[in-house]
Amino acid sequence: MNDVLSVDTDRLWSRLMAMAEVAATPAGGSNRQALSDDDAAGRELFVGWARRAGCSIETDAVGNLFARRPGLDPDAPPVVLGSHLDTQPTGGRFDGVYGVLGGLEVLETLNDRALRTVAPLEVAVWTNEEGSRFPVSMMGSAVWAGALGLGEARCLRDRSGVTVGEELDRLGWAGSSESGRQLGAYLELHIEQGPVLEESGSRIGVVTGVQGFRWYTVTLSGLPAHAGTTPMDRRRDPARALAAALEGLYESILAGGPAARVTPAQFRSQPVSPNTVPAEVTFSLDLRHPDAAVLDQIEDLARRIIGDSAARHGCEHRVHLDNDSPPVTFDERCVAAVAAAAETCGYRHERIVSGAGHDACHVALKAPAAMIFVPCRDGLSHNEAESIEPTAAGEGATVLLHAALELAGTPDPY
Repeated sequence: MNDVLSVDTDRLWSRLMAMAEVAATPAGGSNRQALSDDDAAGRELFVGWARRAGCSIETDAVGNLFARRPGLDPDAPPVVLGSHLDTQPTGGRFDGVYGVLGGLEVLETLNDRALRTVAPLEVAVWTNEEGSRFPVSMMGSAVWAGALGLGEARCLRDRSGVTVGEELDRLGWAGSSESGRQLGAYLELHIEQGPVLEESGSRIGVVTGVQGFRWYTVTLSGLPAHAGTTPMDRRRDPARALAAALEGLYESILAGGPAARVTPAQFRSQPVSPNTVPAEVTFSLDLRHPDAAVLDQIEDLARRIIGDSAARHGCEHRVHLDNDSPPVTFDERCVAAVAAAAETCGYRHERIVSGAGHDACHVALKAPAAMIFVPCRDGLSHNEAESIEPTAAGEGATVLLHAALELAGTPDPY
């Protein structure tokens, strides 16, 4: 592909490594949780690069940031390339960040070659994609698309009681850019976060859609009692209900077939004492499947298992739906543009469905959208050891470049 227009892989990689130093963790990852000072420092670094590339900067009311490169037709709906900069508490260097900096690299490459586009190009940085600090993932894109109300988002609290609204105001991120405005297209570049591409040998994943997922908070309530004096058969112990529920959940997920996923996490008990039977145990529950009907069946089964487990041990229960992200099928024109770009570049590629949720899921409610995946080592993500090869980073960004040119249009030969 010596004669094919490509990005500057060295520049892209150096910026990925520079961003990784913002709130770096001892084990080689990053901890820039949403709406924190570290998240702000990462954005500040990005904005500096974007301004030097000639971009104008805007934010909307939930803090989503857009860096714009003008097009020949200022009235044409922009083609947006984006992802997020916030991370998990022990996150990797590439999840989300790669899509943002890959998008910026596309704009830089166009500047280097003096290539114009008909439609403007923008790079989006979505707020609180991870949902690790504030308990709704893909929050910023959900508000942008109208899937979540701004007022509801501003009222979300972290574990310390601080709200999204308080942090938006403190950081000065509550801007005036219009949410839900018309886009020509949206493309999101991302590491796969799974093993499919690495195992198949494909260099590019042409993402055709995203499986649905639902998050719940499960509460099991019993009766606090002395650990030494209360006989086992007299206890209303929510921990025993938890153990029964977990066993049932892991067994029942088999009914959903190989595509089904169940993940209990974030276990907490009250009171926090080693010698008291807990009064309450709570945990989060993540259910996933690419078929909405099957996801409904899995949810019904999970609710029955939790209810039966609680009743068997004399406990009460609550299952609260926190987040519902339906399965998404991406726009065929955008998918075709990605596939054609991979073909042009000579990269082995395959169509793939994402097992993880992404901001593209919400943007797809309002605009034509698609995603591009590159392989990551051992399929590992949400982990400080998350890793991709510099060559893979450049290949994915080059596919993004060609797909963006196809969708935005250009009068210039390249």
